Amino acid sequence: MRTLLNLIWVIFGGFWLALGYFLAGIIACIFIITIPVGVASFRMARYVLWPFGKSVVPKPGAGAGSAIMNAIWFVIAGWWLALIHLAAALAQTLTIIGIANAWVSIKMIPVTCFPFGKRIVDSGGIL
Repeated sequence: MRTLLNLIWVIFGGFWLALGYFLAGIIACIFIITIPVGVASFRMARYVLWPFGKSVVPKPGAGAGSAIMNAIWFVIAGWWLALIHLAAALAQTLTIIGIANAWVSIKMIPVTCFPFGKRIVDSGGIL
């Protein structure tokens, strides 16, 4: 079931969302100081490409460094990636099959804005 949902997700917007994260990662890696932001963007691109069967959980021990990196992330990439998720969700609601994908896209916005201090893990359930 996860594979089918992921394939539908990739076809109806997941590929383009993942491409946005990938491009953000490339831009962030151009500047030496923002390489950690680029690495986080590449990690998020993998999650956004194939989200079903994955969960985002808080990382134990994340502290002030994560908060600082989240602020940098939000300024560099988070806000416009969140806007892309909103646009994708609006487009996905135009079809009945896309409504579930729109919900997933909306649920990704908090981790899109503030990814540091979080881990992406296998959820182990059906979805």
